[in-house]
Amino acid sequence: MVPAAEAPVTMKTLAERVGVSVATVSNAYSRPDQLSADLRDQIMAAATELGYPGPSVAGRALRSGRNDVCGFLFSGEISHAFSDPYAIIFLSGLSESVEQFGASVLLLKAPTTEGETQALQRAPIDALVANSTVSSQEGVDLLRRRGVRIVRTRPSDAGDWVGINDPSAARLVARHLVRLGHRRIVVVTPATANGRVREWSYRPDRPVPGVADGSYENLRLRGVWEELEPDALRVVRAGGNTREAGRAAGARALDVQDRPTAVIALSDVLAFGILDAVRARGLEPGRDISVCGFDDLPEADFLGLTSLRQPIAEKGRLAGRLAMDPDYPQRQINLAVQLVVRASTGPAPADR
Repeated sequence: MVPAAEAPVTMKTLAERVGVSVATVSNAYSRPDQLSADLRDQIMAAATELGYPGPSVAGRALRSGRNDVCGFLFSGEISHAFSDPYAIIFLSGLSESVEQFGASVLLLKAPTTEGETQALQRAPIDALVANSTVSSQEGVDLLRRRGVRIVRTRPSDAGDWVGINDPSAARLVARHLVRLGHRRIVVVTPATANGRVREWSYRPDRPVPGVADGSYENLRLRGVWEELEPDALRVVRAGGNTREAGRAAGARALDVQDRPTAVIALSDVLAFGILDAVRARGLEPGRDISVCGFDDLPEADFLGLTSLRQPIAEKGRLAGRLAMDPDYPQRQINLAVQLVVRASTGPAPADR
């Protein structure tokens, strides 16, 4: 004979055992400051005895209208967020801020298919920090219509955002190289997924293969082009955004007859790989060829890389604050940047 299944232990069961109301039990979990320490200890002891696991998270969210979760929309595979130095620093700042509101962070993949867009729409979040390309716009708009607060990490004409002026930052880098006498400059851009290295000539009036119009890559390309004002700017797109991808892109940029005198990488991670490619060819960064990066990651100082510094952790903290605090007065924040000059840049070689 099959024994009858035991009835589940509910909040009502626990309230009857202790001899209090269901509201009092609920307060013991969600508003403990409303009860005396002795009464709360009594309720928790009875919960342990009965095997009561606590209130349903889904039910509590349904009643309160809150999930206490801030989503972080990441371009590319989620696994890359744990190896990308920029993402690690940003998430550290974001988590620090979100935790001050008693909430947590949920990593979400920027959707590329209809199914992924639908999954994003169902995400149990109160707010979303969108650090992704504009290709995810549809999914983000669906969340906004659901009442989710959206914070972007790039400037926009409307909505909440915290970011930097990417074209202006790129002009700082290009201007530094121009003042050093460089004219043959190659820009290396990252890709969000692994692929083959590609090369093309950039002009602002032409579409950029694999680069969205509103992306930081395109904005930085425009900034470099405006400072140099060439007929066309030589651009190499790496097969990803890793040091290994930077080595491969560096090889493509350097192994030509008319070798550039300077390379601008739109991320420090790529610049690290380009430095490897430079040294592998017996060249000295800053003497034979100059290399610049973006972000000023901690390793940039160790490697002597000239880089455009942006306050990554502070960017994450402010994004979290905007996401979790609708009353924060400043809703659009433009962060200051600084060009940090190190040994990887120097005057253009006289014979080049």
